[in-house]
Amino acid sequence: MEKEIVAAIMASTSDVDMMSNDRMEALTKGHGMLNIAAICAANSITEDVLRGVEMKLTDHNVQYLPVDDVLKRAIESAKLSGADSANAALISATLCYFAGTNAQVGIPAGNRKLGAMARIIAGVDRSGVLAVPTAKANNKISGYAAVKAIYDDIFDNKLSRIDGSIVPMGVGGGPLYGHGALGEDVGFPELAEKGAASGTRGMLKAYANVGMPPSPIQAAIMGAAAILEIVHPDSEVGENYGQFFVTNSAYMAGKGAVEAAGLPEKLHIRGTGEEHDTAKVVGDLGVIIKDIGGPSVIGMMVFEEILAAFEESLAIGAGFSGGPLQAPLGHMTADAVLSMKLLIETKGNIEETADRIKEVKETGWLEPEYAKIATNTISRKSEQVKRGPVTKALILATDGALAKGVYERAKFTYENLKDGKELDEIVRMMDDEKLENLEKATSGLFSSMMGKDIKIKVTKYQGCARRRPNEFLQKYCGFDTDADLEITVDGEKIVFEGLSHKVIPDAVLNKKTEILEAIPLAAVPIAELQLSGHSIINLIVPAAVAAAMGVSTPEDIARKVAAGAYISSAIPGGIQRSKEVAMRAVKIMSEF
Repeated sequence: MEKEIVAAIMASTSDVDMMSNDRMEALTKGHGMLNIAAICAANSITEDVLRGVEMKLTDHNVQYLPVDDVLKRAIESAKLSGADSANAALISATLCYFAGTNAQVGIPAGNRKLGAMARIIAGVDRSGVLAVPTAKANNKISGYAAVKAIYDDIFDNKLSRIDGSIVPMGVGGGPLYGHGALGEDVGFPELAEKGAASGTRGMLKAYANVGMPPSPIQAAIMGAAAILEIVHPDSEVGENYGQFFVTNSAYMAGKGAVEAAGLPEKLHIRGTGEEHDTAKVVGDLGVIIKDIGGPSVIGMMVFEEILAAFEESLAIGAGFSGGPLQAPLGHMTADAVLSMKLLIETKGNIEETADRIKEVKETGWLEPEYAKIATNTISRKSEQVKRGPVTKALILATDGALAKGVYERAKFTYENLKDGKELDEIVRMMDDEKLENLEKATSGLFSSMMGKDIKIKVTKYQGCARRRPNEFLQKYCGFDTDADLEITVDGEKIVFEGLSHKVIPDAVLNKKTEILEAIPLAAVPIAELQLSGHSIINLIVPAAVAAAMGVSTPEDIARKVAAGAYISSAIPGGIQRSKEVAMRAVKIMSEF
């Protein structure tokens, strides 16, 4: 291998921060995103599970359970990367739940709930569902929508057949109600199911009415959480509703919420196939949310991305770090859940876990190579905060893709520079290939989904769609994107001119149903391009090769690669990182 290629590979991979235009350092402290906090907590929890720590909540007559220590260590791990106490509690409780901890167990003494335990260990005040926000989907709402809808129905006497004003003395508040027919057969299950449905519908309506696509899974969890602040959350219910000690009021709340949200009956963990009863998941997570305190929007975003570990994540409105789009690095959390689950399943076998993660990445993303490199990058960054089995498995699963991707681009750049091509031309060729691969991938995805022959072609992709032309928007096409596409469906061509600034506003505001139905065919590939700043090997590797070959100064090289990277320069940062990598390549070459 030519020494220039070796130097370029070393320079490109020597600092993980150079691999992305995303602001990764901000993820390790402060108030950026909290996926690194979740990855670190997953490392901690997985270590405890593999050591054999008992994860279950029980009503044993003891002051502390082993899971108390698991939560404490997980919360501390999350806080290492900047999560505040409330967000650390939410992250840790949710991950413990997916690691196998039950959400609740209770009698009057020894009554333990996972969310409350995490909140208390973290030192957080209780706030209530009213104050819990949703994740941001351009805008955001709060659990107030669910609470209001439930109380509106309470005032209209729609949720319970029981008139509490006539319940006799000695019955209300005691076991004749709580463990008898009036409570278990009528009061608790009806209130839980109807109330959760009401709260869920309130959330869905509020989402839509502030211009947000409703998230069925978040609406359902909030609806369940809101009614579980009212109804006894761990009461048993009558046998006609389900098995004794299996079906409780939280499950009934989950059932009502799931039906109101139109969620599937079962959910499956991506890559493992592990099946979950959706009503139980929603009810359990509702119990956690009602007790957790006051997480922020950022905390709820990572909560949503944890739910992206489900295969059905897109359909249920969870996060999108589970594919097929490659999320920005700050969103990536689903892989950590997958790694944690696989490590628990394989009893800590990192090699087997890595192999299965690799399989998932290769089949679930539009651009598997970039998806693996992105996972490698965020995992390595997470290890700067806390190492552990989760990140080790993720890195092992994706190191090969990183090595191959960097080598192929270094070799391609070296050979083309030798042939006399200009650096910006070479980089443009790489981005052209990225676009062609994405067009093929999205065409195949939608053809398979719709059972039709679909071909997608991006005919224009640049900045300055509707704003006055300026240098920033001309450099970074991820903002104010001017995109045209030609889409052929079974031989019939659809042309979208000005997707973002003409087609989408017109279709949404004027409710043009046929166009709205076709827009995803165009929106998915353009969104993938807009997010491409997560992995910038098309910038830094050519820059490193050119510098190692002495083509020009690092400053000039950085400008040229950025000029050619009309896709990979979606957001700012590429010039600075390319210059840094070029300088490193020069230093490395000086040792040869």
